[in-house]
Amino acid sequence: MHLLITGVSRGIGLALAVQAMARGWDVTGTVRRAGAAPAGVREIVADMHEVESLHSLGAKVAPVDVLINNAGVIGPARQSALDMDFAGFAETLRVNTLAPLAMAQAVVPAMHAGGRILTLSSQMAWMGYAKSDRIAYRASKAAVNKLMQGLATDLRPRGIAVLLIDPGWVRTDMGGPAAEHDPQPVAAGILEIAAREGLADTGRFLRWTGEERDF
Repeated sequence: MHLLITGVSRGIGLALAVQAMARGWDVTGTVRRAGAAPAGVREIVADMHEVESLHSLGAKVAPVDVLINNAGVIGPARQSALDMDFAGFAETLRVNTLAPLAMAQAVVPAMHAGGRILTLSSQMAWMGYAKSDRIAYRASKAAVNKLMQGLATDLRPRGIAVLLIDPGWVRTDMGGPAAEHDPQPVAAGILEIAAREGLADTGRFLRWTGEERDF
């Protein structure tokens, strides 16, 4: 099985790449600077901020069985509804919302029936929360949820499943040292989903442990 994972230089992406290779899967991973991927990963230098450049990535990789949209940003320092860094908000949307769609569009033409697209979302996207902190990040993840839900509808006739994953609060550079989960078990859970979920589950929003969660 061939996986393409975005953002493999650290955090969940690094754990995903290492564990996927341990399973015997072929892994291609994107990094922002050359040489940052773990050993054994086919490295592609790509910047998720440069959405327009991502459409050409499909020609640089062999057909992909599973795309995992992992790369993301927390957003600007000022991101409340009353004090918004609008340029930073736009960049957050580019990386967290538009880049996953561009990556999907890049690989889908060569993806066969049975392929899967997993996009890491967030519990902070849940519309049941009225919290306003990190609102640019929250909005970008709620938006990618809707995009991937629509993509699932469009790709169902081609036999390609699209799933959203809530990784929880993870100890990474983004999540910080006080976060609840270590990246390794979260990555293992995500790879289990990648291995077993199929078209019957397309369009669902799952916790990393496999349970369905509300949008």
